[in-house]
Amino acid sequence: MKKVKILGSGCPSCIQLYDAVKAVISKEALNAVVEKVEDLQKIMSYNVMTTPALVVDEKVVCKGRIPSHDEILELLTASTHGCCCGTHGSKEKNSGGCCS
Repeated sequence: MKKVKILGSGCPSCIQLYDAVKAVISKEALNAVVEKVEDLQKIMSYNVMTTPALVVDEKVVCKGRIPSHDEILELLTASTHGCCCGTHGSKEKNSGGCCS
């Protein structure tokens, strides 16, 4: 079972991401549980300064935007998690992605 967390203060974007993730899980019949994390100290423990953020199995996979249905599905089902910035874990300096 995937453990999914939505990090955010409860703002409209955070709620939108939560609803989008729940919709993907329901539509695709994925085995996952979703938790909202609104506590600032817990959010900061993930080294996240931009919300909303999506965490899958304790790994931040997207932050600062709401990915599309297809992106969310990919992030929830990928065997090795990519990211939402398009660099997919690029170690290249100054790639500009959330993984750098």
